[in-house]
Amino acid sequence: MRQPEPAIDTSPSIGDEVKTTTCYMCACRCGIKVWLKDGQIRYIQGNPDHPVNQGVLCAKGSAGIMQHYSPARLDKPLLRVGERGSGEFREIEWDEALEIATSWLKPIRERNPDELAFFTGRDQSQALTGWWAQQFGTVNYAAHGGFCSVNMAAGGLYSVGGSFWEFGEPDWDHTQYLMLWGVAEDHDSNPIKLGLGKLKARGAKIVAINPVRSGYGAIADEWIGIRPGTDGLFAFALIHELLNADRIDLDYLVRYTNAHWLVVDDPGGAEDGLFARDLEGHPLCAIDSHRFARANDTGIQPRVVGEYTLRDGRRAVPAFHLVAQRYLDPQYSPDAVSERCGIPAGTIRRIARELADAAFDRAFTLPIAWTDAWGREHDSMQGRPVSMHAMRGISAHSNGFHTCRALHLLQMLLGAVDAPGSFRYQPPFPKPLPPPNRPGKARQSNGVLDAAPLGFVHGPEDLVVDEAGAPRRIDHAFSWAYPLSAHGMMHTVIRNAWAGDPYPIDTLMMFMANMSWNSSMNTAQTIAWLTDKREDGQYRIPRIIYADAYASEMVAYADLVLPDTTYLERFDAISLLDRPISDADGAADAIRHPVLDAAKQREGRDVRGFQSVLIDLGARLGLPGLTNEDGSPKYRDYADYIVRHERAPGVGLLAGWRGAHGEVDAKGQPNPQQLQRYIDHGGFWRSEIPEDARYFKMANRGYLDWAQKMGFLGHADPIVLQLYSETMQKFRLAAQGHGAVQPPDEHRERVATYFDPIPMWYEPFEGEQTTREDFPLSAVTQRPMFMYHAWGSQNAWLRQIAARNWLYLHPDTAARHAIRDEDWIEVTSHHGTITVQAKFAANVQPDTVWTWNAIGKRRGAWKLGKDAPEGRQGFLLNHLISDITPRGDYANADPVTGQAAWFDLRVRIARVQPANASSPQFAPIAMGEADDAPLRYGVQFRQKRKAEREGTPS
Repeated sequence: MRQPEPAIDTSPSIGDEVKTTTCYMCACRCGIKVWLKDGQIRYIQGNPDHPVNQGVLCAKGSAGIMQHYSPARLDKPLLRVGERGSGEFREIEWDEALEIATSWLKPIRERNPDELAFFTGRDQSQALTGWWAQQFGTVNYAAHGGFCSVNMAAGGLYSVGGSFWEFGEPDWDHTQYLMLWGVAEDHDSNPIKLGLGKLKARGAKIVAINPVRSGYGAIADEWIGIRPGTDGLFAFALIHELLNADRIDLDYLVRYTNAHWLVVDDPGGAEDGLFARDLEGHPLCAIDSHRFARANDTGIQPRVVGEYTLRDGRRAVPAFHLVAQRYLDPQYSPDAVSERCGIPAGTIRRIARELADAAFDRAFTLPIAWTDAWGREHDSMQGRPVSMHAMRGISAHSNGFHTCRALHLLQMLLGAVDAPGSFRYQPPFPKPLPPPNRPGKARQSNGVLDAAPLGFVHGPEDLVVDEAGAPRRIDHAFSWAYPLSAHGMMHTVIRNAWAGDPYPIDTLMMFMANMSWNSSMNTAQTIAWLTDKREDGQYRIPRIIYADAYASEMVAYADLVLPDTTYLERFDAISLLDRPISDADGAADAIRHPVLDAAKQREGRDVRGFQSVLIDLGARLGLPGLTNEDGSPKYRDYADYIVRHERAPGVGLLAGWRGAHGEVDAKGQPNPQQLQRYIDHGGFWRSEIPEDARYFKMANRGYLDWAQKMGFLGHADPIVLQLYSETMQKFRLAAQGHGAVQPPDEHRERVATYFDPIPMWYEPFEGEQTTREDFPLSAVTQRPMFMYHAWGSQNAWLRQIAARNWLYLHPDTAARHAIRDEDWIEVTSHHGTITVQAKFAANVQPDTVWTWNAIGKRRGAWKLGKDAPEGRQGFLLNHLISDITPRGDYANADPVTGQAAWFDLRVRIARVQPANASSPQFAPIAMGEADDAPLRYGVQFRQKRKAEREGTPS
């Protein structure tokens, strides 16, 4: 007898409700649809209407379910009762937690606001946190960018008024040749995947420059396995070849850059290296040997090479002359740089030819009429189908700032900045060079800082130093040691706070910054600084307030823990004032909103979004911007702040649906229904740039006027790209003894050396200060595409992809050191030694070893099982990375911006006896017992569906 067919539900309902919001599993900030069933998350999918990802979602985004239901979630505020690091806390209520925080912070604000050091990690709400620090009055505020991306941002913003990373993108629809420089796959991944798909579909060439071939490099048409820290040298060799072959776009250079601006050549003079200007301050150019004009005049044909005598008798040369003079030098020829970069000279010459061929021989025009900033009308747009994208692989070096500038110089020479087919700005960029906002350093009568703590230095007068030239910030940002540190220097805070350098602080307040583990160099000593005590038995860092959603390694070292929500339980503003999600054709911003009620997620759980906690703290402290005249709180919570706060008249955190009835874009009075309008529209807002304003934004009248109307620019003047940086030369002149503000003697040589107005290359400091014989290999950490910072690597679903890491090395490298696959090895730097397991991988440059970052965990953290592979076999290279240079004189950082030089690490390796666990190992953190049972999700939905079909109780 034939058995009946089983009842199969071929179209099960995904859920009974769907809500659209913004993902937080990486910096992409994609649009997502969260499907709910019975008040729980059933499924997360990409939102096809969202401009960032157009429905595409990666493994990280889909695994947001397990980020929300993580066993590591904190439940209540915690007050330390044992020693720091012990994990001994007692749960307290929010009223007590906020009363304690207020009692700590209020005397600081009254006594000296700089005794609060407020540093935030990957929080994506710097438009609030930086403003809050300004209201408190402390100069000691920064975010994670100082150890992540400040070289990228500063290198671009001081060169072209925008940058790679999140401020620009390749012209995916028109480029024919894309170079990916040091691009990590964990960041901004879905838009890049969509773009790469377009390029592959039409046969454009993709070249990946990276010591390790993974992710995007694996699908590239060509992988160039470069030695770490030599990307700038490779770029200069390409420039050398292009100049030699006269394959550059001189018309573009004269029209949009300062190539023709005359530079004073007066060695020893107070204005040597500055631009020659007329009496009204306008830069000059040479028309012929005796005639000069304003460099921004139209209808002239300025000279770009030659020496000229100014009317006051001094000599001057065009900026381009200095550029050509430097890079035509034989020291930058492919033959000269080949061995150092690890790239054959023939390959360098071929890449240069391919760049020129794509830019000039395959040039095209778009039939779009436009008007430039000087009123000249054009009937088409000249395309240069060469584009570049770069990330921390090139910037996380002590020479990274100049490397970033080198890439922008290469783009400018090719005419490939915001031309069709090239790198394109995303609103609100480009900005004037440098951007107008300088770092705050003086307090007003009400205690508020005169400007936000972070900003852009225009000259020595903007440094945050005392009368003797010593740093005023605890991280030494904006000092003579690291003048252009636009994001601050989070990686120096704990050492300096421990040392009381330049002064003791009272309270260190941090948010989402795992500084006792994977977010610090020199991890073991950092832990020691956090727990070190004075002779009187008091901690050298007296108080630590820490906010996080999860029981990370850093939680154990806090005195007061403020539990944050997950990203699906709160309001957030993805603001144009912060880290924009615009694309090259339109401005965009977005929100997150509570998809789930935090109070109903787990019995006894009582958490609050840190942004709302800051608002509450600010009101309790009586901070001017957070209280009304009668002292009452100005804002109810962060959602209220998002809607009603105005940074300038009509300018708030969100640009969409402003005005009393939501009828205005970008600038307008607050709209009480603004958040609901966002929710109704899928959680985002986008405004199209007019078609004739989408290219040449730095000098396109249509764009400049549109950007001023939108509030992105204070004026609609053209933005001149900088081959030659006068800002850099101002610092060099100060180091040479000119000007009212000069560096202390101990910094003069450093400033004079590294503040070159033209991009330069030098050996990364660790390689320069150690011997290649002792440490022959470079070592780098890659961010895995499937995880993002520490918060992603605790995710139960993503852990199934990789629950431990190895040290990967090329088989040829292993053979040279008599190492077999999966042998245990010692890895030694000038700073320390770790013991780990090796794994063969042919996808790496042979003089480089590498591993995944943030996989290794400290046992007891993140509510992982006591025998979790991350805590036994997992490891951090951070233990080998010193936070100071081998010479011990400065932070292990770029001398211009202070960016942490994570990728300068040099090591040696040797086989050792097999071990049971990697080392070093630390005592487990006592943060509660973990459940070793398998963590499953979704069973309840299947059981309920089965019960409904069978008519039995679930």
